[in-house]
Amino acid sequence: MASADHTRDPCPYVVLNDFGAAFSMGTIGGAIWHSIKGWRNSPAGEKRISAITAAKTRAPVLGGNFGVWGGLFSTFDCAVKGVRRKEDPYNAIIAGFFTGGALAIRGGWRATRNGAIGCACILAVFEGLGIALNRMQAEANRPVAPVLPEPASSSSSAPAGAAI
Repeated sequence: MASADHTRDPCPYVVLNDFGAAFSMGTIGGAIWHSIKGWRNSPAGEKRISAITAAKTRAPVLGGNFGVWGGLFSTFDCAVKGVRRKEDPYNAIIAGFFTGGALAIRGGWRATRNGAIGCACILAVFEGLGIALNRMQAEANRPVAPVLPEPASSSSSAPAGAAI
């Protein structure tokens, strides 16, 4: 069982922190993505202004979508930690299940089911990769015992080819 992570804020505050971080990542990534897309899809002579316009109009939307996902995930993660009273990878998978379902609920029962299962599977892959990478890193950093020289023997037996 993993111990509690004391490097992060407590649960009520981590939701706002994660929402802001997800919004920032989505906005920065969206600005890069949509500026490239605006550059490529515009006529010659208007590429720069089209790139800026596309980034200004679409990046905040993508940032908001990322922020909502991050805020919901963090909220569900805190709720699952509170209910289970454990700190393990299953919390993230369960929170991903609830997040995917909550975001797809307007699409009906089938969309909710598919969104929940899909998001839980993606988070299970992320958690599994994180565990595998941690184990590989721990194996690489395992302490190695130093090689000790053999102690000198008390009998003075010379090697076979030494006496001539």
